[in-house]
Amino acid sequence: MLSTILTFTWEFEQGISIGPITLRYYSLLFALAFIAGYLIMQRIFRKEGIPQEWLDSLLTYVVVATVVGARLGHVFFYEWDYYSKNIIDIFKVWEGGLASHGAAIAIIIALMMYSKKVSKKSVFWVLDRAVITIALAGCFIRMGNMANSEIYGAIGNSSIETVYLQPTKDRILRNFEGVEYVEFEKTGETQNYIDLGQFPVYQMKVYFQSQASKEYIENVLQVSLPRYLKSFDIDNQTVVPSKSISADSDLVIKDVNQLKMAEISVLGVPRYPTQIIESLAYLLIFVLLYTLFYRTDIKYAQGRLFGIFLVGVFGFRFFVEFFKANQVEFEQDYQLNMGQLLSIPLVIAGLVVFFKAKKVVAPNK
Repeated sequence: MLSTILTFTWEFEQGISIGPITLRYYSLLFALAFIAGYLIMQRIFRKEGIPQEWLDSLLTYVVVATVVGARLGHVFFYEWDYYSKNIIDIFKVWEGGLASHGAAIAIIIALMMYSKKVSKKSVFWVLDRAVITIALAGCFIRMGNMANSEIYGAIGNSSIETVYLQPTKDRILRNFEGVEYVEFEKTGETQNYIDLGQFPVYQMKVYFQSQASKEYIENVLQVSLPRYLKSFDIDNQTVVPSKSISADSDLVIKDVNQLKMAEISVLGVPRYPTQIIESLAYLLIFVLLYTLFYRTDIKYAQGRLFGIFLVGVFGFRFFVEFFKANQVEFEQDYQLNMGQLLSIPLVIAGLVVFFKAKKVVAPNK
């Protein structure tokens, strides 16, 4: 039986509301990734006596390549069927949809242009330094995905699982008129859900506007809402109906702070917290690259740090995808998902670059 003591409930708000404006944590972490990367590269450039103008240009190249590449990567790799019919939606970046593989490819191309037009150095000289900060950026971005309750893992039924409740809250508020807010309370119990194992049980409290009728509340909680929760495919479900919900079940409606509240039993879908696992992995890769750069002469074998980055990041990405929920429907028919298929050539490229890296003479020698 699933131990609910080890089931972590995640219902983190996606941002901070300041009047009509909401500052999303994902956006803040995305910006923080560039700020941290800039400061690290500034230290590297100062130590090597590189002009500040080179760093400012480098930031511009990387920022543009990251945003454009990540967006186009998502469009072409994951949802081309939709965007090919809705071209204008490609530019709606604020609606979500970024792919790290697209960003990686675009950044490599941008740094090739940068090395030719700005630094006049080998492209591997630039890449060996830039990937240190890019690995750290990957850590911040996966933390942002965790804040957004997105790109989560497959159903775990393990000791490290997480139940993501915020997506269900947001869906209910968007799709059911008269609902003011939703709360969940963990019961400590479990219930078998079809053939997927034991799921933790929550009491879901739904607060309606005071003018909502008893009939409307009963229809929502006993008919419309359970049907709606079941309508999502298993990769997009975060809460599913309990067996106890039916049109005949008793439903107690209470008056709470000028609102009407009714509660029903639901099941949280336990998933692997792959965003945290990835974030920690990319942090360790950053520490490794940073240490190798400062403590060894590996930076004089141009391309070797870049090779380690490709093998480390995308090798781990290939592995962790086995524990992720599919991001798009067509992946259900694949033995390997799109993230894994895109990671394979990048790992191979990393191995080739690593073993073909040529040493240059160190300045002090």
